[in-house]
Amino acid sequence: MTNIAKSRLTQAQLDAHWMAYTGNRQFKKDPRIITAASGHYYTDLDGRKIFDGLSGLWTCGLGHSVPAINEAVAEQVKTLDYSPAFQFGHEKSFLLAEQITQFMPEGLNRIFFTGSGSESVDTALKVARAYWRKKGMGTKTKFIGRAKGYHGASVSGFSVGGIPANRTLYGQGLESYHLPHTQVPGTEFSKGMAEQGKERAEDLINLITMHDASNIAAVIVEPMSGSAGVIVPPQGYLKRLREICDQHNILLIFDEVITAFGRMGAKTGADAFGVVPDAITMAKQVTNGVIPMGAVAFKQEIYDTFMDTGGQDYMLEIPHGYTYSAHPIACAAGLASLGEIKKQGLIERVSNMSAAWENSVHQLKGASSMITDIRNYGFAAGITIAPMGNEPAKRPFQIAMAMWDKGYYVRYGADTIQLAPPFTTEQSEIDSVINALGETIKQQS
Repeated sequence: MTNIAKSRLTQAQLDAHWMAYTGNRQFKKDPRIITAASGHYYTDLDGRKIFDGLSGLWTCGLGHSVPAINEAVAEQVKTLDYSPAFQFGHEKSFLLAEQITQFMPEGLNRIFFTGSGSESVDTALKVARAYWRKKGMGTKTKFIGRAKGYHGASVSGFSVGGIPANRTLYGQGLESYHLPHTQVPGTEFSKGMAEQGKERAEDLINLITMHDASNIAAVIVEPMSGSAGVIVPPQGYLKRLREICDQHNILLIFDEVITAFGRMGAKTGADAFGVVPDAITMAKQVTNGVIPMGAVAFKQEIYDTFMDTGGQDYMLEIPHGYTYSAHPIACAAGLASLGEIKKQGLIERVSNMSAAWENSVHQLKGASSMITDIRNYGFAAGITIAPMGNEPAKRPFQIAMAMWDKGYYVRYGADTIQLAPPFTTEQSEIDSVINALGETIKQQS
């Protein structure tokens, strides 16, 4: 029996859904349908347990079907299902905002709620432009991103992003320029932060010289690039970006949609790498993936600039927001999720287990000539796979499909396999997924 028949879906129903970031034609020939999730495992149509090697989509660090979150969401649905996001409020949004500030670096204490990571990036970029206009420097409108960066699927996100496959189809976006990525020769198979590559930060000076600081609103980078394959910053790189931005009066934005709330073994990537930006975008782990939600943490000085120039107190300080900003059900999920991270000491757990994770992942070095690089930090790892002819994505796809057949969900993207297990993963599960991956890569060779 085919998966289509087992799922009771008709071909018309399958065709009706234009799936996101999916090879729709291949998928709909043999759908991979997930029917349930609990703890660290998904269940598929055959009733097989599939280990979740990517925490959903970097979202479910607490695992799946967490009782405290389920109960909070159920209670909120019964109490207040929706509250207007403009001009009125509900208590949980203020409680969650204050809770989020406890995870942020000191000074990033003003939280703007969105519905996703893409909306968070949009918000951060819009606020950056508006901030400089409020400061009387309205020419500061351009942005600088980075090659291999990912900042969501919106127009602004693909503009500042630097993954070619996410950009080439769509034509002109916002006026943006890009730093080179930090994967330099000689850093292959680095454990944690590489010693080489800091010099790539100096390219920011070249871009500023070319376009002039008076025209540049912000630099946006991921502290660790996740979607491009876990690209970890070299030692001193982020600090140097911070110094250059300060010297030239340019805002620095960290896109922490993946790295915030524990993935790095720290409260944020900013905390892990010891650099404080002017704004942090977040999503994913804030609700453990249960309900869509995002947010941006801004420095108080940015917030105060809008308040001080807002006109009469009944006027909008910034005409921006979303229907689902601070949705009450999402806020309830967020409070429960962040509460569980604290209660269970999961940031400390990830930090403590990161060395064991690192050792396990790097055991794959030499398992196959197809593996050309391994990178890791916290509970994340990226493995670069040699291309098959002129098809760099084919082998990672084949590896990921073979892993699924064996009972493991891992992410394939471009020429990489990506891993990000739940924060509560046991060593036996780490050993299992790494051993299966090594075996699979050898078989694909």
